[in-house]
Amino acid sequence: MPIQQVARLAGTTSRTLRHYDSIGLLRPARTGANGYRLYGSAELIRLQRILLLRQLGLGLAQIADALNAHGDEATALRTHLEWLHTEQDRLARQIAAVAQTVNALERGEQPMNENMFDGFDHTQYKDEVTQRWGADAYARSDRWWRSMGDDQRAAFQRETAQLSADWADAAERGTDPASDEAQALAERHVAWLRGVPGTPAADPAQVVAYVRGLGDMYVADPRFGANYGGSDGAGFVRDALHEWADRA
Repeated sequence: MPIQQVARLAGTTSRTLRHYDSIGLLRPARTGANGYRLYGSAELIRLQRILLLRQLGLGLAQIADALNAHGDEATALRTHLEWLHTEQDRLARQIAAVAQTVNALERGEQPMNENMFDGFDHTQYKDEVTQRWGADAYARSDRWWRSMGDDQRAAFQRETAQLSADWADAAERGTDPASDEAQALAERHVAWLRGVPGTPAADPAQVVAYVRGLGDMYVADPRFGANYGGSDGAGFVRDALHEWADRA
């Protein structure tokens, strides 16, 4: 399968796949006489694992270590599958909670009950954040969030919502990810990330890989893609963040 087809199938870019090749993370099965990279089933399985690990927020060096540590593809993928089932359950509970609220509002009722926030408690992300970035990262970000007053939290949420809206608007207008406008948004995005204690964005040695990995995760994880207008918007954010990372 040629590189362009693999990129479309996996929801990534040819540039990303060429980068994976250059660092030895994902070699093509062979290179044709015309110089095109060609991929077989073994490479597609490896790419699936790479994308799943990127979804967990791992850096490329960590992904390489994880791939090299597990020779049994089925066993490794079974671990990923368990995590995906956990996420599926959380999303199902969140959908049910929102649907219950909508139904109550449509009946003219007050939707306050113990199930309203099922699936929304930020502490339920503890295991996910710890797995991605370590226990200290979760502890620091949790202390930061709990230390803020209501006005501070509201201001942060407004900033987050405005950034998401500006990304979605730029994507809808067909803005070039490499344009000055898109790169200004990328700078705002990185500054926003750096404002949350515990993330690798504050570490100059990790920020580039971290931002690139988040760009991939925004496309791979529909929870994030929804913030940017869906899969097309998330793809635009990813491409702009990848451009920022390339320049950095």
